[in-house]
Amino acid sequence: MIYHAKAVGRGAVGTPIVVDMPFLSFQVSVTEAIRNCGRVLKETRAMAVKIEGGADMIPTVEALLGASIPVMGHIGLTPQSIHKFGGYRLRGRSPDQRKQLIDDAALLQDAGCFSIVLEMVPADLALEITESLRIPTIGIGAGPSCDGQVLVLPDMLGLNEGFEPRFLKKYASLASEIREAVGKYREEVKSGLYPSERESY
Repeated sequence: MIYHAKAVGRGAVGTPIVVDMPFLSFQVSVTEAIRNCGRVLKETRAMAVKIEGGADMIPTVEALLGASIPVMGHIGLTPQSIHKFGGYRLRGRSPDQRKQLIDDAALLQDAGCFSIVLEMVPADLALEITESLRIPTIGIGAGPSCDGQVLVLPDMLGLNEGFEPRFLKKYASLASEIREAVGKYREEVKSGLYPSERESY
């Protein structure tokens, strides 16, 4: 993630960058979380980190903020805990899950998170959480009422053809265009059309 964040930082000068911390980079211990998140801020142009989890992550969030590391929270579907929840399923359907997510959002805000990602939660729950907080929410599969929205770039560009969740809107179909372009290239190389005199020195 440091490698990728460095690349983003070179191309997005003056833009706030938040690094999504990888699995087991912050869950093992508070000390490990501070060390790893600190490295991210120290070695990149990132201004914050994003970590998944609710009440269970409050001590980590507080420790990171105590070390001057801004934190974005992430609740709802948390991909790094997918085996715990039994798959990529909507979170917050049952009354208990709804209450837990509302409580988690409040705890993350009170711990000092500057924003919270809400992933794959019912739109009415996302609205309730968003209206209850003083900090912004960023939705992915959480309906239109969040303060901001996010989609993964390869997904929205149609590069991941097998990925079809309900929340995803594909703004392009680049996978088929890439296959077509590579196929033409292959044919022209085999037939001797490429490189032609025009592409030669």
